[in-house]
Amino acid sequence: ALTMNLIPERLHDLLSPEKKAFASLALTLANGSPQVTPIWFGWDGTHIILNTARGRVKDKVMHRGGKVALLIMDPHDSYRYLQIRGRVVDETEEGAYDVICDLRLKYRGDRNYPKTPGEIRVTYKVLPEQVFPKN
Repeated sequence: ALTMNLIPERLHDLLSPEKKAFASLALTLANGSPQVTPIWFGWDGTHIILNTARGRVKDKVMHRGGKVALLIMDPHDSYRYLQIRGRVVDETEEGAYDVICDLRLKYRGDRNYPKTPGEIRVTYKVLPEQVFPKN
């Protein structure tokens, strides 16, 4: 509930499945350079839920833990957004394929996320620590 207090009620819709907003995930690579990537996300009321595949850049950086930033923009109004700074607090492969199917349902309307042979899905939870709301 503490997390929800950080996020103004007027912007809660940006986290809802109905909004289909993408997040831009900002990471710091091992060499110190920044990277930003668009990503599907979920929200459990406390954490931003992210899912990727083992071995990708996102996975390697988040696996180290530490801090990330996310920008979640209203797809219908770019001047409405949440900038969230937080840290990776959980990582699991358990149930991770189901999570990417849940996210596909949010963004594409079905749960048929393609299975790639040898691909291992992983779910990360990010706990927001600072939120900078706009509009």
